Amino acid sequence: MLITFKSKSSPEVLMFQEHAQRILDLLHKSPTRGVITAAEAAEALSVLEQEVAATRQHPEDDVEHDAHAHEKEEGESTEHALMQRVGFAARAFPLLEMLKTAKQEGESIIWGI
Repeated sequence: MLITFKSKSSPEVLMFQEHAQRILDLLHKSPTRGVITAAEAAEALSVLEQEVAATRQHPEDDVEHDAHAHEKEEGESTEHALMQRVGFAARAFPLLEMLKTAKQEGESIIWGI
């Protein structure tokens, strides 16, 4: 299932629910419908930036949260397989940018509506 995050201050951000779930859990938000108000944006941004920093310090822990971690394929080197994995920081980046813009422009972010 796709979640479409919308804000008047940014283009839409689409994410698979299983990827957005970790972000929404950190923000104590429902994946089906919700809002991050302009007043909540600063706190949400802080929480997500702290999680990004933590996953960069411990990338081995980040993989266990990745529901679609790239598995090594036949003939593929282990190094290449590891490089193909998408971590939390990369998955959260579009929403982080949306949050920054929403905070600056005093706009809310909504989804599921």
